Amino acid sequence: DMTPLSTMSFLRTVLNDSVIIHPPGFYITGFQTLPYISVYVIFLTFIYVVTVLFNSLVICVIAFNHCLHTPKFFSVGNLAVIDVILSTSIISNMIKIYLMKDNFVPFNMCFVQMYGYYTFVTLESYALAILAYDRLIAICFPLHQNSINTLRSMSYIIGLIWCFTLGIMAFGAGIMTRLSFCNSLTVFSYFCDYSAMFRIACNDYTMQWTVGTSITFLILVVPFTFICLSYVSILVTVFRMKSLDSKVKALATCVEHIILVAVFYIPLITIFNIAYYLQLIDEDLSLLSLSLASFTPPCVNPIVYSLKTKEIRNRALALVRKTKISTDQHKKRPWRVIVNISK
Repeated sequence: DMTPLSTMSFLRTVLNDSVIIHPPGFYITGFQTLPYISVYVIFLTFIYVVTVLFNSLVICVIAFNHCLHTPKFFSVGNLAVIDVILSTSIISNMIKIYLMKDNFVPFNMCFVQMYGYYTFVTLESYALAILAYDRLIAICFPLHQNSINTLRSMSYIIGLIWCFTLGIMAFGAGIMTRLSFCNSLTVFSYFCDYSAMFRIACNDYTMQWTVGTSITFLILVVPFTFICLSYVSILVTVFRMKSLDSKVKALATCVEHIILVAVFYIPLITIFNIAYYLQLIDEDLSLLSLSLASFTPPCVNPIVYSLKTKEIRNRALALVRKTKISTDQHKKRPWRVIVNISK
């Protein structure tokens, strides 16, 4: 194997009269102290397969059933698409690093990785906020729901959030290329993580740190605050309802969303605070926890919506039955032909 600094040539570019050193690539070195990391990556691969299968099922059910072309299910489909891309962007790279034992990532690919991960984590966070908005309108403004929360308005909201996220993350990843990497090429993480890249930069990264902190605020705090405020409004509205049955029905429509919010935000916020502020756990263990917290929600989301949402559950079962019947009929056709020929 090539040694990072001795055998690699560096690309030097001039920016504002200062030399910026860009190496050909980086070496991912997270999880080195953890035993049986290959077993963990195989487990993540299983999670990835389940994630793709279930989310694809949800996408197909929503896409091919016209009665599910509503704002709520459009936002559920949006979450499923994000889940598939988020898992694919990182787990495929972890398979390459830890199972194929190739931990070198080219320079440009490293920033593409960073961009992909943070873009779709942000979109996941905002997708949960969009689902909270859907519940807020349905419960707090039931008489105006059809005029306020239309399929067109939901399309505009989702489109604006995608454009905003793609743009802000492109800026965040772009300014990272202005850092100079001349001391080390080893990135202590399981991918080209934003914070891990700071540690190996050898010039001032105050601007990048400020932007990174602001992006973290946008990723977690803004959507989570909106979700909390939405549920405060929902609870106030529910408690004003006179009928107990109406209260139960209103809260029952929020159960699956509350589960998704808990699965996504609680582990990320807890790990972020323990690992980065309190520093109470080993760095490798914090990486392990963070990776599990990143990959579990995309797997859990479609399962929760498939089991808890009657419309998706019934149509998914109908789709599976239809596929099974067509497969059985296909298997029987050759036998029928043989019987006819023998006659």
